[in-house]
Amino acid sequence: MEIFIGLISGVVSGTGMGGGTILIFLLSYVMQIEQHVAQAANLVFFIPTSIVAIIVNLKNKNIDLKLGMIISIFGILGAIIGANISIHIDVLILKRSFGIFLAIIAIHEIYSIVKQYKKSKNENNK
Repeated sequence: MEIFIGLISGVVSGTGMGGGTILIFLLSYVMQIEQHVAQAANLVFFIPTSIVAIIVNLKNKNIDLKLGMIISIFGILGAIIGANISIHIDVLILKRSFGIFLAIIAIHEIYSIVKQYKKSKNENNK
């Protein structure tokens, strides 16, 4: 099961769509691992998969290094804040927050798909 979860998460991560989100979901809901442990495992998973994705995207000239550095600096600050907050949050609240986060992403994606569909339908009717 661990191999399957790693493979699925890696593929999703490599496409830039949030492999860690899938990893946390699979570890906590499929394997019944505590949310704090699943999130920590995601951090370990994130480092090598990110390095590989960075190398591939650098070779394809898809990375704006200046923008990436600015985002990285503030992302590190946010990670420090978030990790300290996470440590002090009850597991149930953390799970619910994660569920709400996933629901918001799903709603946004559905909205984007519907919006794109309507746009293409309107262009085809002209």
